[in-house]
Amino acid sequence: MTPRTSPRARRALVVGAGIAGLAGAARLAAAGFDVTVLDRHAAPGGRMRCLPSAAGPVDAGPTVLTMRPVFEALFHDLGTRLGDHVTLIRQPVLARHFWPDGSRLDLFDDAQANAQAIADFAGARAARQFARFSDRARRLFEAFDAPMMQAPAPRLAGLTGHVAARPALIPAMAPLSGLARSLARQFDDARLAQLFGRYATYVGGSPYRTPALLALIWQAEAAGVWVVQGGMHRLAQAVAGLARRHGAQFHYGAHVTEITVENARATGVRLADGTRHRADVVLFNGDPRALATGQLGAGVDQVAPQTRRAPRSLSAEVWAFAATPTGPELAHHNVFFRDAPKPEFDAIEQGRSVADPTLYLCAQDRGTPGGTPAPERFEIIANAAPLTQAPTETEFKTCRTRTFTTLARFGLTFDPPPGEAALTTPTGFEQLFPATAGSLYGQSPHGLTAALTRPTARTPVAGLYLAGGGTHPGAGVPMATLSARHAAEAILQDRCSTSPSRPTAMPGGMSTGSATTARGR
Repeated sequence: MTPRTSPRARRALVVGAGIAGLAGAARLAAAGFDVTVLDRHAAPGGRMRCLPSAAGPVDAGPTVLTMRPVFEALFHDLGTRLGDHVTLIRQPVLARHFWPDGSRLDLFDDAQANAQAIADFAGARAARQFARFSDRARRLFEAFDAPMMQAPAPRLAGLTGHVAARPALIPAMAPLSGLARSLARQFDDARLAQLFGRYATYVGGSPYRTPALLALIWQAEAAGVWVVQGGMHRLAQAVAGLARRHGAQFHYGAHVTEITVENARATGVRLADGTRHRADVVLFNGDPRALATGQLGAGVDQVAPQTRRAPRSLSAEVWAFAATPTGPELAHHNVFFRDAPKPEFDAIEQGRSVADPTLYLCAQDRGTPGGTPAPERFEIIANAAPLTQAPTETEFKTCRTRTFTTLARFGLTFDPPPGEAALTTPTGFEQLFPATAGSLYGQSPHGLTAALTRPTARTPVAGLYLAGGGTHPGAGVPMATLSARHAAEAILQDRCSTSPSRPTAMPGGMSTGSATTARGR
């Protein structure tokens, strides 16, 4: 499809080829912009990265795909269908959970199956408590989808009015409780409170510090979990291909060191090799903290000043490798819990680690057609504090001992064990994504109003816009993809307000439907 252009196609530079940068580039190219994407890495995806292994590329970033309507809306807005570009495989088993006492619980994409599984796991009373919890999570998700996630720049006053008009939401929000405290009141079985408290880590937080409102994350997962056949990085490749189809150009190995500003307006970028690219619009898909700390030049250091002082979200120790497993039967998504969660989160807050962390394990080749190959691809994630010490040989051995000794207690071993190249530590993430302090999710989500302090798409510098997990509406692949829509809409609206002629819209118009209503497409 050839993009329709206005008499003078405005030039847009997209700095960063993460999922938000890719989605933003595709939307702007389809709307008639002359788009160039610059990224310091060798391939698209940003944190949606992969590493080579004996079994092929293995994901080393996000592995859980939820909120499918967000991606269907993106591809629909670009004149095509999601299913024509990637194969998504729905997972009947959302995740398999293991505890040190030998208990195990599968959660499903079916409410009745979950009720039965929890009744078998912890009794009929626990099943009733789970039903009430699920209903609360659903009501919260539906209530805050439009005014928070779908809104380009939510404000406290607007949300307060939204809640005031729906007073029944207040008990469900439990505004005076953190997530862990709220869950402890809702579940008699501590294992269930531990399980649903883990969802705070999806946005880089501790269940003891995040608001109870984050229980709504369960609804996003309960609505469906999909596997991208071939790995999550295939989704990034598909969106990059769609952007190219609409005319966007990509330059990898292009390290942007400065966003140039003239007369209080962004005019382009400068690369590490001195090359300059000029543009009418710059879309920055990186951590806004890089701007605020001056790493992209003095002309943009007034952008997102709150990120200089805001606490950072969690980081992780991530293993990505291929091996042959021995032990319990695995699903695609698996969680191996430690006995009690609080000591681990207390340690992380103090910059320490525990000897037996809770571990998430993605068996990338499970839950897909064609049987399980040998060796298989695995990603293992342990939560960690941002910016630990630079990895040393001793630290690598400590990480490996901590991870694989913990799994061995559950009877799970791997042959061969992974080497150093398979491990990425918080310091490694800081090197990959400068100015993040190793954090994987931007600002900390701790505190009731933390979500309202994130930077939004527009900035004080004319012509400079933000998208990505560090901006509103927050961390996670669906949220970053929504941020690209917010940024593209802002750019088109601002062009309309300054252009003497009406700008070209993308084919079919830009969707503003919610993640809920998008299912109707």
